[in-house]
Amino acid sequence: MPTPLIDNYQRNHPLAIAMWDFSWLERRWPGAGYEDWDRALDDLSERGYDVVRIDAYPHLIAAGPQREWNLLPPWRYHDWGSPVPIMVSRILPHLLDFIGKCAERKILVALSTWFQDDTTHQRTFIASPLAHAEVWIKTLQAIEIAGLLPQIYYLDFCNEWPLKVWAPFFHDGKQSEDWRTARSVWWMAECIARLKTMYPAIPCTFSLTTNLDSESLMDAPVECLDLLEPHRWMSQATDFSNRLTCGTTVPEEEYYEKTVPRASPMYRSDEEHWKRCFQTELDSLANWGAKTRRPLITTEGWSMVEYKDWPGLDWGWMKEFNAWSVNHCAATGRWAALCTSNFCGPQYRGMWNDVNWHQALTEVIHKAVLANNQIGSAYWEAGPPQPLPA
Repeated sequence: MPTPLIDNYQRNHPLAIAMWDFSWLERRWPGAGYEDWDRALDDLSERGYDVVRIDAYPHLIAAGPQREWNLLPPWRYHDWGSPVPIMVSRILPHLLDFIGKCAERKILVALSTWFQDDTTHQRTFIASPLAHAEVWIKTLQAIEIAGLLPQIYYLDFCNEWPLKVWAPFFHDGKQSEDWRTARSVWWMAECIARLKTMYPAIPCTFSLTTNLDSESLMDAPVECLDLLEPHRWMSQATDFSNRLTCGTTVPEEEYYEKTVPRASPMYRSDEEHWKRCFQTELDSLANWGAKTRRPLITTEGWSMVEYKDWPGLDWGWMKEFNAWSVNHCAATGRWAALCTSNFCGPQYRGMWNDVNWHQALTEVIHKAVLANNQIGSAYWEAGPPQPLPA
């Protein structure tokens, strides 16, 4: 049976993808956005999305799929997940239930993980690439037994590899967060090779956010990746964030107070400048996909990394810039799946409640055509091809 990703390429059109990270499971208190999965998924479908990327908690499923875990938040001031420690139990049954509800609505699921920490620090026991692969194999086996494997769009071994906040087990105190190092590439290749012995048809990748500028991508080693998942924002790809914080490090608890009032005016002061700067970065990614003959999927972008419903906050400029970014990426024909924002979830009401905005952008994505059909179903059947000649 062909994977959904193959079917996507046979249609020659990209899909609209949303990121619900670990919020889908952790933000279930009244008003948090995901307390009613049926309603949240109906809303996602109404807005035109085909895929949702979620944290599958593979390390916790492998260690105790039915047990209770005390999760520790990676932050207290952002609205992804819980801002305080939270108890979750029976993660595997919840995951299967959620995927099943997605299947009922013909929404595909991209599996990822932020390796959320817990009071027993299970993520620190991932001591090798094989151990990393094994937690995912156990998770896929459970999904397969439930008859839900065809619902999986692709597997991202670790969110934004190899940032220490998400992959502390990889760092020895000296290890760089540059994903192109020999040790990082070896780790990725070993993980994917091991999983492919069990599940050769599952498209695999490691999502990335560091070293994605045009110079870094020229000879970047991506042979082991079935697809490229870059996370890219104008605020980081340009000097926008640096100017926003006046070149200083702003404590997390002061970030929104000190940056939100200035973000919209700074963007409005020279909109075309920020678009020109970011277009260079987006075109570089498109060229990277063409050179390596690998599909691009972006689930996190495009304006600022951090934002939320805050007194006086203006979502207008962000929606405008994100719409421009989606239109530009869709026109390149290199993205197999595109997000509209990394704030595409019900907890971000200032963006989520604008149904027309979502529908307009998902229609843009659905009408785009993949460039020259360079990556057809034969890519997935025969394995990753060699890079195109320079």
